[in-house]
Amino acid sequence: MLKLLLDEQISPKVAAGLCRRDPEIVVRSMPEWEDGAFLGQEDSVCLQEAFIQKLTLVTYDRRTISPLLKSWAETGRHHAGVIFVDEKTISQADMGGLVECLDRLAREARRWDWTDIAYFLQRQVK
Repeated sequence: MLKLLLDEQISPKVAAGLCRRDPEIVVRSMPEWEDGAFLGQEDSVCLQEAFIQKLTLVTYDRRTISPLLKSWAETGRHHAGVIFVDEKTISQADMGGLVECLDRLAREARRWDWTDIAYFLQRQVK
């Protein structure tokens, strides 16, 4: 089941918006996850705990997360999935657009096994 962890750069309002759209969705924002204990922590620490809790990370940070995922794959280390969002596709300021796209993905991929998946979120072409 898809459970989301929104990284520090994504507003907690996105989590609230997702919960309003789908009360069954499990979504955590970094500031409230584990009472903020992972704020400012190394990406590897956050990804490891997210794996333990089966939370798929949603992030705009391809610069540091992509190489980390590559390194983990090379050593056989697993993660609970990462959903990359591109600023050029969905701006961080477009919280409504991000909520809409994540909601659509959650409905389509709710039952996927997200282990070791790196997914690039796209806007739906109308």
